[in-house]
This record gives sequence, C-alpha cells and structure tokens, in this order.
Amino acid sequence: MAKANDEKEVFETIEPIGKRVLIRKDEDKKETKGGIQLPDNIEIPTITGRIVSVSAEVECSAEFPLRQYDKVLFNPKGAIPVDFEGDNRLFVVEVENLVAVFRRA
Repeated sequence: MAKANDEKEVFETIEPIGKRVLIRKDEDKKETKGGIQLPDNIEIPTITGRIVSVSAEVECSAEFPLRQYDKVLFNPKGAIPVDFEGDNRLFVVEVENLVAVFRRA
C-alpha cells in the first residue's frame, strides 16, 4: 500500500555511495580571533568539519586514508547539503573536494 503524501519518511542513517563522505560542517564563527563579537547577521564561514560516515568504497581503499571523526578541510562548492537535521549542517562531499585532513603528531 502506498504512503499518504502527508506522511514523512524518517531516516535513521545516511550512507554515502561512491567516493564520497558525509561531513558535519563546523559552526560558523560569531567571534573573531581577537575576541570581537560579530552582529547576528554576520558570520565568518567555515569550510571545516568532521566526517560522520565514509562510503564502503572509501573505507576499503588505501588511497584515501579517511576515517569517521577525522577533521577535514573541504571545498564547499561541491558539497551537497543533506536536509536530515534541523540545523542542516550535514553535507555529502566527494573525496576529490577534500583539501586536507587534520592529524595530530
């Protein structure tokens, strides 16, 4: 039986496919490094985030040393927003749009 149009499907997980990862973008900054508070309508955009999930293809590839919870710098131009949560900070990003991974020594 088909679902009624007014019912919304509830998704529990999102699994990227192909050479992609799911990233939770860091919050935009509301304060400068010098401590100056910015007005509510002005934010410093960030292009960093944490990997929430990696596709099976990326996980099995030695070419892409990416793991869940890695902090990454990414090109937002190729990021696809995912309307999964109210704050809408989840993005599916192709591995080619990842610029750097932050690692501790």
